[in-house]
Amino acid sequence: MSTNIVMPQLGESVVEGTVGKWMKQIGDEVKLYEPIIEVITDKVTTEIPSPASGTLLEILVSEGTTVNAGTVVGVIGESQTTDGSQQTTVGSNQSTVSSQQSAVASQQTTVGAEQTPISNPQSPNHPITQSPSSRNRLTPVVARMMAEHNISSAELATIQGTGEGGRVSKKDLDAFLKRRAPIAAPEKIQTQAPRQAETVAAPGRVTLPPVTDGESEIVPLTTMRRAIAEHMTRSKQTIPHVTSIHEADMTRVLAHMGAHQAEFSKQGVKLTYTAYFAQAAIAAIQAVPFANARFTEQGIVMHRAVNLGIAVALEDGLIVPVIKNAQEKSLLALARAVNDLATRARAKKLAPEEVQGATFTITNYGIFGSLFGTPIIPFGTTAILGVGAIQKRVIVVDDAIAIRPMVYLGLTFDHRLLDASAGDQFMKRFTDFLEAYA
Repeated sequence: MSTNIVMPQLGESVVEGTVGKWMKQIGDEVKLYEPIIEVITDKVTTEIPSPASGTLLEILVSEGTTVNAGTVVGVIGESQTTDGSQQTTVGSNQSTVSSQQSAVASQQTTVGAEQTPISNPQSPNHPITQSPSSRNRLTPVVARMMAEHNISSAELATIQGTGEGGRVSKKDLDAFLKRRAPIAAPEKIQTQAPRQAETVAAPGRVTLPPVTDGESEIVPLTTMRRAIAEHMTRSKQTIPHVTSIHEADMTRVLAHMGAHQAEFSKQGVKLTYTAYFAQAAIAAIQAVPFANARFTEQGIVMHRAVNLGIAVALEDGLIVPVIKNAQEKSLLALARAVNDLATRARAKKLAPEEVQGATFTITNYGIFGSLFGTPIIPFGTTAILGVGAIQKRVIVVDDAIAIRPMVYLGLTFDHRLLDASAGDQFMKRFTDFLEAYA
C-alpha cells in the first residue's frame, strides 16, 4: 500500500509552495513524522514530516519547482526486504504509483487551465499556448517565467526538459535564458509626433532589454524575494502612504533596562529595546484605535486584538512573525516573545500561523545604523512604525544644553483611514510613553 506526499496549504492565503529540498532520495527508508521535504512559501520555509513509514518510491516534483497546494509531490510505499513476497508487494505498489502519476498529471493539467491570467487573450503579456504533450505542461513558476521573458511556445519546444517525463523545469529555463540570443525589439508604428507619444505612454509593466553582455548575469528570484516584491508593489499602488517623523528621549527606558537586565536574564530572557517599543505601540493604539484597523470598500474593520508584527531581517529577505494578543502581555512576556520569534525566524523554524494576522507592524532598521526611514505599510493593515538608531545627541532641556540618548521614530500610515492629526496623536502618545517610562 502506498501513501501520497501532498504539498500542504501552509496558511489561509497561501495557494502554492516550492519544493526547496528533498531530504530523502528514492529508495531511502523513512519513518513516520520524519522530515522528508523542505517547502518554501512566500512567508515561511518549513520542513514537512513524512505521512507514513516506508520507502520513498517516487519523487514527482523536483527541487525548485512550484506547485499548487494539494498536488502530490511524492509517494511512499512499504519497505523493501529480501523476502520475495514483500518485493512482489512493492512491485504492485509501483504499478499503483504509475497510475497515480497519470492522475497527478491530469490534475496539473486542470490546475494549469485554472491559471487563466497566463493564457488570457486580454492579458497585456504574450499569450502562452500549452502543448497537449506532458512535457509542455507548465508549472506556475515556469509559466510565469515564460511571460516575464517573452518565451514563445516555439522556443519552449526547443528546450530539452530534465523534469519528470521530459517536462521543462525552472532550471531548464534558467539555462535557456543564459544562452538565449538577444531579441530585437519590434519597431513601433508612430501615429503621432514622437515626443508626444513618449510623453503620454500608457502606464504598465516595462520590459527591459535582455542581458547580453558578459559582465552581467540574471539571478533568479527566490520565492521570498518575489513575494516581497509583489506585496510591496501592491501596497504602494493601493494605499496612499503618509509618513510622520518624531523623536523621543530614551533616558528613562535605558535606566529601566539597566536596572532589570539581570533580572530578566535569570529567567532566560534577553531584554531589548523592541519590547519597550512594543509596549509603547500598544499604548498608542489604545489611544488611536484606527491605527489597528483595516480599510475596505465595505467599511473599516476594527480589530479588538493587537497582533504585533515584528520585522526580522534574514540573509535572503525579510519576514514578519506576529505576537498575537500583545495587549495582554507584560514587558517580560513581550521580550520573551520577541526573542523566541526572532530566533526561530532566523533558523527558519516558524509555523505558518506565526507569520499571519498582523494588525500593526514594527520595523527596527536602527540596528543597521539607519537614523530614520519611510517604511512601506504591509498590505491589509493601516500603519507601520519604523525605529531608527539610538544616538546621544545635544538637545535643550529646561533651557539648558544636555546630552541625551535620542531616537527618531517614523510612522507610515494609510491616509484613507488616518488623517495627519490622528497620526500625530498616535506618535505623541508613543513618545510620551517612552519618555515617562518607570
